[in-house]
Amino acid sequence: MPAISMFDVIAVKTLPDYWLFLTFENNEQKRFDMKPYLNGTAFQPLKNVGFFNLARIDYGTVVWSDDIDIAPETLYQLSI
Repeated sequence: MPAISMFDVIAVKTLPDYWLFLTFENNEQKRFDMKPYLNGTAFQPLKNVGFFNLARIDYGTVVWSDDIDIAPETLYQLSI
């Protein structure tokens, strides 16, 4: 099984329709669609656009609060 590449997120910008514009430590820039995750219990507060727009970087990934974050490997592997 090949190794999973993971790069820390170093910048995030929220975009309309629950998209994230991400910059990774290898300087790649990608877009990630959060819409498929919004019905999950942990991510439901993000349906509030004002809260969604509070996305920030902490510990190499995107976080919204102490309770809501998303794994950097998910962001890297599933972004376009």
